[in-house]
Amino acid sequence: MPNFADRLWAAVKDKSSRVCVGLDPRLDRLPAHLEKQNDTPAQAVEQFCCQIVDAVAQHCVATKLQAAYFEILQDEGLRVLWSVAEHARRQGLIVIIDGKRNDIGSTAQAYAEAYLHQYSPADAITVNPYLGIDGVKPFIEMAAETGRGLFVLVKTSNPSSGQLQDLPVQTESGQKLVYEHIADLVGEWGEPLIGESGYSSVGAVIGATYPQQLAELRERLPHVPFLVPGYGAQGATAEDIALAFDDNGQGVIVNSSRGIIFAYQQSEAPPERFAEAAAQAAAKMKQEINYVVKEI
Repeated sequence: MPNFADRLWAAVKDKSSRVCVGLDPRLDRLPAHLEKQNDTPAQAVEQFCCQIVDAVAQHCVATKLQAAYFEILQDEGLRVLWSVAEHARRQGLIVIIDGKRNDIGSTAQAYAEAYLHQYSPADAITVNPYLGIDGVKPFIEMAAETGRGLFVLVKTSNPSSGQLQDLPVQTESGQKLVYEHIADLVGEWGEPLIGESGYSSVGAVIGATYPQQLAELRERLPHVPFLVPGYGAQGATAEDIALAFDDNGQGVIVNSSRGIIFAYQQSEAPPERFAEAAAQAAAKMKQEINYVVKEI
């Protein structure tokens, strides 16, 4: 399979979109009629997610499945996770599993094999770097082998991220903040997987809620693709992420979850038309982002 980053940017160019729709199917926010139409909560989640995917596919390049909201469904949840992932792939979307996996080497190897194997419907997975290269290397090796990718947590969008990520640390090259040091490691780890697009299959998760850091990290990581959460419901706007793009309007996919999949709750649309409301929200997000990269 071709290099993950090359496939990602080809999709961005093809659709003129940088939108990633996050699937966070919280049971307490699903339209009530889905529960009546299905025998189990897991079946309701599957129907909800697949209808969202069908509705937004023309406006986005990727979907990010938040593993926690599937795992909460217990044994049936894993089946639904992979079923939705396969459905999204059939719709031509890049599929990212947001699992933030990491562990000691042997366990990380098992995680990597589970999510990034040759026949996996997942194109990429999010990875926590806290254990250092021991916990990341298996994902990098599997990505290289199967044409998949990974996004390493660097500067996350949550309010308390600075509690750890903004701490100063002394490194061999001088004093840095923790997230800067992680960013440098991600750039180093990803060098062998740089494709024809000039980007690596090893990406970084950087929150849209920190626009200054986004701009700084783009300068620091010219070959690293960014997965940027925090758009919409968390308060970030297209203007906040403008400086994260390269000169060609590439290098970033922007995730919105609640603001799209539950858009019907913020509109006059009845619950039965939740997918249509999601499509409208995704189209609006695409337009807003394209405006800041001058692709209207």
